[in-house]
Amino acid sequence: MPVNATRLERRMRGGAQAQLLACDDGRHYVTKFLENPQHRRILVNEWVAAVFLRHLQIASPEIRVVNLPPNLLEAESEICLHSGTSRRAVSAGWHFGSQFPGNPVTDAVYDYLPDALLASVVNVRHFLGALVFDKWTSNSDARQAIFFRRRIRDWLDEPSTPSLQKGFIAQMIDHGYIFDGPQWEFQDSPIQGLYFRPVVYSSVRGLDDFQPWLDRARFCPESLCDEVLRELPQAWLDQDGPLLESLLGRLMQRRSRIEDYLRATVRAKSHYFPAWR
Repeated sequence: MPVNATRLERRMRGGAQAQLLACDDGRHYVTKFLENPQHRRILVNEWVAAVFLRHLQIASPEIRVVNLPPNLLEAESEICLHSGTSRRAVSAGWHFGSQFPGNPVTDAVYDYLPDALLASVVNVRHFLGALVFDKWTSNSDARQAIFFRRRIRDWLDEPSTPSLQKGFIAQMIDHGYIFDGPQWEFQDSPIQGLYFRPVVYSSVRGLDDFQPWLDRARFCPESLCDEVLRELPQAWLDQDGPLLESLLGRLMQRRSRIEDYLRATVRAKSHYFPAWR
């Protein structure tokens, strides 16, 4: 069921002009609007990515459909899109929401950590899983992530971790440009999809270091595509339903080639993988 937006917290950076909205479930969601300047397909891509990242068990925000009630749009005039000096209205109805990890007033969330802290992130290896995902889905954007310090077992399945232990946790975000964004193509440049901090790849010595995510992708069930098509809000698709089905079919066909995409990236960016043998 959708959550209802109740208040605008702030605008977010980025070309999609997302906004952070408080919702009636007590949580906050980074919300991308159907009319965003990058294209309505960006919402579809975000939804597809969330389903597959959950299957791969890569840390990423929970997603929800965020409903914008007409009365909220009347009360919050800044819930809109900007183009130069002009403003463009956002429609009432269903939009894409990515859950903010905590309360934006009291809980710090970072999009950058210095290398000394980055190497100590509890799930830093998830960047390797994210590279598997980004190569598979042809993410033409650089890898994006956020970081926050929380109680580890509240956010990650780490049963051996003491229940009260805290640490920095990474979540992978911003997947509007899988499938080359609104183009819905697979443009397999070996330099795309990488995180801009090479330290996250410094321990990689071979393809085995991309496990277990490589096997989870290679043996991903096609029923996951049915889940996407069943749960995705149809209003976001317009007339693109058959095209999305075809796109997901091509994605399944690419499972056997992920190793080739990874090797091509290592060759093109060898300084990112100094331990590769």
